[in-house]
Amino acid sequence: MKKQVILIVALALLMAIAPVTGAELAPAPEGSFTVTVMPDTQYYRGQGTKSQPDSQDDVTNPNFDALTSWVVENRKAQRMVFVTHVGDIVDKNNHDQWQIARQCMDRLHGVIPYGISVGNHDMTGEGDSSLFQEYFGAERFEQFEWYGGAYPGSPELGPAHSGNNADSYQLISALGVDLLLLHLECNAPDDVLEWAAGVLREHSDRRAIVVTHMGLGPLQVPSTAKGWYDDPKGRMLWNKIHKERGNTPQQLWEEFTSRHPNIMLVLHGDQSRTQAIRLSSEGEHGNTVHEIMFDCGGGRNVRLLRFTPAQDRVEAITWDIQDACLVEGTSHVEDRDQWQFTLDCDLGGADVGARLPTPRRHPALRWVGRPMFR
Repeated sequence: MKKQVILIVALALLMAIAPVTGAELAPAPEGSFTVTVMPDTQYYRGQGTKSQPDSQDDVTNPNFDALTSWVVENRKAQRMVFVTHVGDIVDKNNHDQWQIARQCMDRLHGVIPYGISVGNHDMTGEGDSSLFQEYFGAERFEQFEWYGGAYPGSPELGPAHSGNNADSYQLISALGVDLLLLHLECNAPDDVLEWAAGVLREHSDRRAIVVTHMGLGPLQVPSTAKGWYDDPKGRMLWNKIHKERGNTPQQLWEEFTSRHPNIMLVLHGDQSRTQAIRLSSEGEHGNTVHEIMFDCGGGRNVRLLRFTPAQDRVEAITWDIQDACLVEGTSHVEDRDQWQFTLDCDLGGADVGARLPTPRRHPALRWVGRPMFR
């Protein structure tokens, strides 16, 4: 009998510490709504792909397919009002992969509002996003009331550079909170930032969420790395995209993000080996800007940003859609607080100013190296 009791206790303890699989994500409670974040979905399989260069199979992306299916199936339970894709929707900028991406995103079309930030894999090295525009151009979205508009394109290089929905914005309202979602291409150049600044000024009464593919740097940087440079807990200083025309993430912060008082969140992807990192900084107007990078699981994980306006709170929930469990940590990032966390944001509810922590100014940058991940 004593052995049975010990066995039962041991099993109970094992179940308590084991990952929860086959579970259902609790529905979002009343008084909340969700903005869903889709990380890089560039993990394609089949002929000509990076993962299977010698394959003769048709091109597929099972994780991307499962991810958009999960979003549609769970949109009501999670009270989703918007879906944002942080970029690198494809791995190789070719028709085969764009056709699959379009098929996956078609599930959301007309079902839930969404926007896409053009990643470095979604354009050429010179910033030409013509293929993205062919499959996700502005004409695809102009029928929707929530679609605000798009930048027309480079005045010097033409619409293939930055035009036709490569840089766009969306207007969403839920539970008395008016949101501006601003999707900027990777390393957005000055002309795009000038347009985006105008959008922010025009909608200065809205809380703004900026989505741009490349931003925060890695948590761990090998000392022998060469070629890419950044602050390991800050914004990347240099990268190869838009070398002559575009802005680095640090320049984006200094010249754009920090200057607008209605920006409260900035979302990034790009760093599949860093996977998750966040930083809260003080803007020039004393506002807190939360920057969040998320790129994990090859499309099998999703991040739900659950807004609770009455509590001035945004809860980040990272969910593994295939194993049906919370992401509590990975071999790259063991810290649970990078996966499941809560942010204080002024959503117009309680007096958040009295309890907000003092935002940290961005740390002094230092030059370090890291390998090119892509």
